[in-house]
Amino acid sequence: MKQLVIAIDGYSSCGKSTTAKAVAAALHYAYVDTGAMYRAVTLYLLEHHIPFDDLARVEQALHTLQISFRRNRRTGRNEVFLDGVNREDDIRQMVISNSVSEVSVIPMVRHAMVAQQQRMGRKRGVVMDGRDIGTTVFPDAEVKVFMTAEVVVRAQRRQEELALNGEQVALDDIIENLRKRDHLDSTRTESPLRRAADAVLLDTTHLVIEEQVDFVLERVSAALFAPEVHKN
Repeated sequence: MKQLVIAIDGYSSCGKSTTAKAVAAALHYAYVDTGAMYRAVTLYLLEHHIPFDDLARVEQALHTLQISFRRNRRTGRNEVFLDGVNREDDIRQMVISNSVSEVSVIPMVRHAMVAQQQRMGRKRGVVMDGRDIGTTVFPDAEVKVFMTAEVVVRAQRRQEELALNGEQVALDDIIENLRKRDHLDSTRTESPLRRAADAVLLDTTHLVIEEQVDFVLERVSAALFAPEVHKN
């Protein structure tokens, strides 16, 4: 059976990562959380006190830091490692959320991450979630889904996620953060957040994860069994 690239793009806290992980598990595909990669870069810059506008030092950092994913056998989830150290919980903190969009608009950061993502998906059989997978990283992806949801619902989901990691954040602060990120992601020059012309829209406001996963898997089935188009 042919191997596909499944691109799941959309706004923060729509359920992209949870859905993508479940889809990857169901298909026995690799899963790449591209947002975690930008979060890891943000964490590195903050911890090394590198200003985001100091492009020379940012470029040096990109040549130095190493980002990888490893499967946690106990939890079954892929976790991000920065320079060989598990930083999965650290990159999910609100302080990272407040800065990651500013880092991801830096052209050299995007170029470096996109190149790495394309290497990861070169053999196909991969599910990637992010903001520019279907438009920039893999415009030839066989399945493209663009996820959205009402901002208050997204904020509530994000608040619950933070609480699970022991971080209590006011809902209004999270809403403000999401709106700021939406604006920065949608208006940046490099690979802005937008729905690909051939992406299917999925509004998750009133859907549970199982429904989101089924929605994507239905599109995968359609792509797998679609008749081949032969060009002369």
